[in-house]
Amino acid sequence: MSESPQPKRRRPPRRAASRTTERPVDRPNDRAAPRPDLILPPRVENAREPTIVLVGLMGVGKTTIGRRLAARLRLGFVDTDREIERASGMSIPEIFARFGEAHFRDGERRVIRRLLQGRRVVLATGGGAFMDEETRALILSRATAVWLDADLDVLAERVSRRQGTRPLLTGADPRTVLGELAAVRNPIYALAPVHVRSEPLPHEATVTAILKAMRR
Repeated sequence: MSESPQPKRRRPPRRAASRTTERPVDRPNDRAAPRPDLILPPRVENAREPTIVLVGLMGVGKTTIGRRLAARLRLGFVDTDREIERASGMSIPEIFARFGEAHFRDGERRVIRRLLQGRRVVLATGGGAFMDEETRALILSRATAVWLDADLDVLAERVSRRQGTRPLLTGADPRTVLGELAAVRNPIYALAPVHVRSEPLPHEATVTAILKAMRR
């Protein structure tokens, strides 16, 4: 006699999941402390590297060296004298002749302030810019000032190539004027934190000297 088959067990019906979920009770002691590796540092304002401002007597090579320095650092380059001429529609000698040096220095200061508020660049200034107390304070507080220095004979030879473009040299001996300017201005230029000699060598040598001095 054969055995009758066992009846299959019926599985109990699944309980439908509740669509409502209970909100966990937020207990002060249950809160996990913040992970140290997830704590962000405080935000630092104006953390970008400052603009590099070249100062020094006329003929020291601020424009030529400044362009090469900017290219080496992959930065833009601005010559304040050219920027002033573009903004005023007049040449520097014309501004001096029509309005005087005080008017020129005021415009120069405003141009430099505007440029220092923008992106980082290499900025070449006129020989008298750093002598203005307000402009100097602006440069020292917002930029890296680099004093380019050179022997008077080297400067005199350089400026003689561009006669008529230097208002302070009009009708005067370049060597004499530069000597008088150096006696007054060099102690002020020395306030710049970086001092580099511009020797009668290839300009790239001076650019390299500036970069080395800035890393000290």
